[in-house]
Amino acid sequence: MSAPLRVGVLGCGSIARRKALPALGACPGTVVAAVASRDKDKAARYSAEFGGEPVGYDELLAHPGVDAVYLAVPTGLHHEWTRAALEAGKHVLAEKPLTASAAHTRELVELAAARGLVLRENFVFPHHAQHRAVRELLAAGRIGEPRSFDAVFCIPPLPSTDVRYSPQLGGGALLDLGVYPIRAAQDLFGELELVGACLREDPGTGVDVGGSALLVSAGGVMVGVRFGLEHAYGSWYTAWGSTGRLLLDRAFTAPAGLEPVVRITDAQGEHEERLPADDQFRRAFEAFAAQVREGRHEPDPATLRTAELVDEVRRTARRASSTGSPGGLA
Repeated sequence: MSAPLRVGVLGCGSIARRKALPALGACPGTVVAAVASRDKDKAARYSAEFGGEPVGYDELLAHPGVDAVYLAVPTGLHHEWTRAALEAGKHVLAEKPLTASAAHTRELVELAAARGLVLRENFVFPHHAQHRAVRELLAAGRIGEPRSFDAVFCIPPLPSTDVRYSPQLGGGALLDLGVYPIRAAQDLFGELELVGACLREDPGTGVDVGGSALLVSAGGVMVGVRFGLEHAYGSWYTAWGSTGRLLLDRAFTAPAGLEPVVRITDAQGEHEERLPADDQFRRAFEAFAAQVREGRHEPDPATLRTAELVDEVRRTARRASSTGSPGGLA
């Protein structure tokens, strides 16, 4: 493909409006061909601002002018609509997590491979150059031999009507936020094994609103992750080594204009590595478009492994009530 990738946006949620559509417009390898919403007026508003034809979901999948679908519906609907898009012959970039279970994720990965289509899970943060810089610092031995890694992604409470409080729509802190630090640890240290986990559950909605997990890498690095929907904001990770440690703030949410700073503490004191700004959303769309154009259909193995680890956390975690009442542990 030498022409721009024609993308249909399925779902007019907040992430599409704030991040995805502006990034698509800034990416030279893509063009917005259609915007689909269950609310036709909303689709028309988005189309007027970002381009593309306003359509319904089924119309988008049948649209001959759409090569690929960017999926931005709630997590609980990812499996249904990703499958429908693949069966319609469209490449798919689906917001993370790809599905709410490892079984559904495996099914979609196998379907995409059978159809010769690109299927990517839209974790955008790994595309930011700051994480490549961290990998280079670790490889150069700036903190010695890595011993432990801790990562946090927490946000304050959301309005009670937010889809992340709906179990039917794949809500919960683990699927929405916990997948980020788990993926970051995978990217930096490879294969992980779950050691233990705890989830805080809201007794009214039944969704997890916070949690933590302990994992270990194949190389013996101890990994701690924390996540939640009821906390002061935090989005960072720190790696601790035999001779020093490093800290990266805004690890998962670096805005396009931010110049990240890696703080390294060792025997000589604290040092700062200032890094260039980057646009992780635009980079993610560029990578997807390049993969489609080059015909590279191979799945990212981390996609299925992340889903398997999330399933393990849910299956084995100790439960605590978010009310903090005595006897909350289960």
